[in-house]
Amino acid sequence: MSDLQAAVAAGVLGAEEGHRALLQSTAEVARAIFKARASSIFLLDTETDELVFEAVAGEGAQTLIGQRFPSSTGVAGWALVTRQPLVVDDLTADTRFSQEAAESTGYVPKALMAVPLLVEDRALGVLEVLDRSSEQPFSLADMNLLGLFASQAAVALDLLQRARRARAALAGEGELGALARVAAQLEAAGEEARLSGLELLRALERLLAPES
Repeated sequence: MSDLQAAVAAGVLGAEEGHRALLQSTAEVARAIFKARASSIFLLDTETDELVFEAVAGEGAQTLIGQRFPSSTGVAGWALVTRQPLVVDDLTADTRFSQEAAESTGYVPKALMAVPLLVEDRALGVLEVLDRSSEQPFSLADMNLLGLFASQAAVALDLLQRARRARAALAGEGELGALARVAAQLEAAGEEARLSGLELLRALERLLAPES
């Protein structure tokens, strides 16, 4: 129920393509700013415990979207699990780097920056920037700048997840599917009707909540 309320309140039902476009533009701008060979945004799939390529700019842009690997794999996995940003200037000397995973993508980087995508207390994914075109190493200032891109990507990733959950509920059968279809109609309604509908959903949630 709370997912439906959040979806209606944020206006995300049916907006999946828009959120994916925002993720893609974030990856492309990050790559351009750092003059990097590639930039990637991963989404954590909590059901399978895997990281999924959601947006790719540069190397692998045509082939990697949708590919996935275990969430603890490589530098991206380390950033996700520890919730800490990371700069690695020589990946061949870093034990966190997964050569096998990199080779499976068709591109093996030499250096990268990775930043976890956080919303409140949740780690949603990882943003990576790989290999500058120059020999200049990544710096702390670069990491701070990448953090700004990570904040934007985290918001877009959160909205994308909400849109997908709402879409799944909308396609479902039974009571939840019916509620989702009501929520979809509320999204298209005027502001006054939308607020009234949200209050009704909250009332239903209170009614159906287990007694403490």
